[in-house]
Amino acid sequence: MLAELITIGDEILIGQIIDSNSAWMATELNKIGIKVKQITSVSDDAEHIIEALKNAEDRADIILVTGGLGPTKDDITKKTMAQYFKSKSFVLHEPTLKVVNDIFKRYNAPLLEVNKQQALVPDNCEVLLNDQGTAPSMLFRKDKKIFISMPGVPYEMMNLMTSKVIPFIKKEFNLPAVYHRTILTAGVGESFLAEKLADIEDSLPNYIKLAYLPKLGSVRLRLSTKEHATDEIKNEVQAYISKIIDLIPEYWVAKEDIPIEKAILNLMEANKLTLSVAESCTGGFISQLITQHPGCSSVFTGGGIVYSYELKTKLLGVKKETLEKFGAVSEETITEMVLGALTNFNSDYAIAVSGIAGPDGGMPDKPVGTVWIGVGNREKTVVKKFNFGNKRLQNIERSSIAALNLLFRLLKEFNAES
Repeated sequence: MLAELITIGDEILIGQIIDSNSAWMATELNKIGIKVKQITSVSDDAEHIIEALKNAEDRADIILVTGGLGPTKDDITKKTMAQYFKSKSFVLHEPTLKVVNDIFKRYNAPLLEVNKQQALVPDNCEVLLNDQGTAPSMLFRKDKKIFISMPGVPYEMMNLMTSKVIPFIKKEFNLPAVYHRTILTAGVGESFLAEKLADIEDSLPNYIKLAYLPKLGSVRLRLSTKEHATDEIKNEVQAYISKIIDLIPEYWVAKEDIPIEKAILNLMEANKLTLSVAESCTGGFISQLITQHPGCSSVFTGGGIVYSYELKTKLLGVKKETLEKFGAVSEETITEMVLGALTNFNSDYAIAVSGIAGPDGGMPDKPVGTVWIGVGNREKTVVKKFNFGNKRLQNIERSSIAALNLLFRLLKEFNAES
């Protein structure tokens, strides 16, 4: 079963926004055994959209389209889809009109005619109700092919995919059985893992595949099979997971497909532990990673973005003499930042980060990309120096993941001792 994803919008082609929708959709489709044949981005142009639909129809069984469903004149997807599928007219979809009315009432905003027209749909489509926005999702059938158009707003698209599209696809098609299990690793590169796991990879039967899925600072190892997921195969996959973990005890973080901060939250919540942060060069990115997860408040007490010398002193109690003698990017300062966060933010564990993210600000003894990271509890503080490079955004992300990895190692150490 093959799918093709088409994203519509000039803003994608000029680089104004990144097409994160397709990556998310491809992940979700892969989970149910559907391979994405191609991802295509096209402009807000009827001819381009029609050409993309024709090409996709030749390649795939399921074509998912996002974008171009807004109320403004440049949003032409609905009219173009109606043209492509030879719709005779547009009809009012009452449930969508009710959603539109409710949304404008909720925000006490005037309901314009152009907003009401969002509820008009081609007469030959099936509507998948979008209860999170004003643009309905439209499903068309053609020669056993399925076309589904969804809004490009990420949270609307995700809700539709989860609640409507995926259940529909599962019901409509006889999908292959897919069984995935994932190991999250951190603090190690893809090539090192591949070398370390070479013998295991060579021993895998042809119905079990090992994939390496790297990101900055972490690598997910995914074992998968498209064979019928019998208990015997599941046990076999689990046995390989155990073998992999035994080979990389210092690098594995979780035996499920979650990011490292979620693994930390789970571990700390289970042990009734709290966490605070003192961020300088990461500018709150660690806090953002943590607070995106529901329920994080049971662990995360908060912290501070302590960019200046003044705030490092005022909020964390870092000594002025320490800053003047060693500078903000130093082992001495980061040690005091950890202890200050533990004390002033009253948490069981703390993370502190200070560095030179770049692209300027480097010095001969502290080049751009130099980052000191500290983690600690009341009994132990671990401080480590990193050199990441000269790309600012990558340095921020790498520093954050490295900090979380250091914290996870410390948590595992104390958890093993308890």
